[in-house]
Amino acid sequence: MSKNKIVVIGGGYAGLRTVEKLAKNPQNEIILFDKNPYHFMQTDVYDLIANEEDFAQVTVDLFTFCSGFDGNVTFIKQEVNNIDFKNKKIITSVQRYNYAYLVIAVGARTKFMADVVGLRIHAHGIKALHRAMYFKQKFEMSLFNRVEESGASCTPMNIIVAGAGLSGVEIAAQMASFSREFYRKNNFICRKLNIVLINAGEHVLYGLDKELVEKTEKRLKELEIVVKNQRKVAEVTHNSVKLSGGEILQMDFMIYAGGIEPNGLVYSLALDKNEKEYIVSNNYLQVQNYNDVFAIGDCTTVYNNGKVIAPTADTAEQMAEICAKNITSLIANKPLTEHKIKSRGVLIALGRGYAVSKIFGIYFSGYFAYIMKKFVEKIYAKKLDMRSRRGCKKIFCN
Repeated sequence: MSKNKIVVIGGGYAGLRTVEKLAKNPQNEIILFDKNPYHFMQTDVYDLIANEEDFAQVTVDLFTFCSGFDGNVTFIKQEVNNIDFKNKKIITSVQRYNYAYLVIAVGARTKFMADVVGLRIHAHGIKALHRAMYFKQKFEMSLFNRVEESGASCTPMNIIVAGAGLSGVEIAAQMASFSREFYRKNNFICRKLNIVLINAGEHVLYGLDKELVEKTEKRLKELEIVVKNQRKVAEVTHNSVKLSGGEILQMDFMIYAGGIEPNGLVYSLALDKNEKEYIVSNNYLQVQNYNDVFAIGDCTTVYNNGKVIAPTADTAEQMAEICAKNITSLIANKPLTEHKIKSRGVLIALGRGYAVSKIFGIYFSGYFAYIMKKFVEKIYAKKLDMRSRRGCKKIFCN
């Protein structure tokens, strides 16, 4: 019996869950493509930046992960440059690969607004691991430089976080909480850290429940984070940020979390896309005109009752499960399943030992919510780690 050749492009949350589901069928021959040799757990980036975790704790090796299955999953570290949909071929700089079914799960990247002078040059995105690591190092060195001054007074460290969505809020809160604990434990005289959160909207966390927003804003105030609502970044230099109202803020460095866009591959694909360049997919998560091609995760936009579903890890994994189910149905000539994706919960980390959450309609805040968030993250990481360890043993034992 011939194998079902399935290609998955992208080793993010959606891609890995798709591989896990499809690999259960030994007749499926799966190839996972990614330009990086690791899966980056972006939901843990706030802990990485604030020294709660190192890069090994927020990554999973894709070679060993794929080796952890029963011989029907292969990882290829190559960047996909284009796709020939008519002839069913993946095109990389090395060679071409055939597929019977294709899953595009390339995710998204930080969108640096082209009309904001100096933004791409002087601001840091944190969607990619190398950018997060670079910022982490700058943050640590800045703390060290302030400590090294060791006088009766010191210049404050000024951090600008542009974008008050989930990523921006979590990073700002974690840095404020970390630095407070850092100074307290070490009894340093120099304790000046100014964090300013720039927000285009009237409130932080646009689109989330009022109760979550109110609890978050209260926590940010407790952490002495200055929130500037209804402002946009107009210009960035190496040491300052100019806002839309003309105000100029001094800064040591800036994190930009003001928006995302599809990853580069999407722009080269001859597929239908919406006004923001995201791949258009139907209710079965198939792309237009090609029933054997699926788009999932942050590179596409899904709706529930006409409302856009926020691009979270939870959403990506739900999409992956529907996608895997529908590929299995296509292979068996069975009817496909329409997606009914909706958020199963929101967990927002707001510094050490504190979070706010809404799980299946119930609100929590404080230490209990923080433990819940950590539990969810650890369970996810543990599953991947077990698969990777299995693969590692197979590689070194063979």
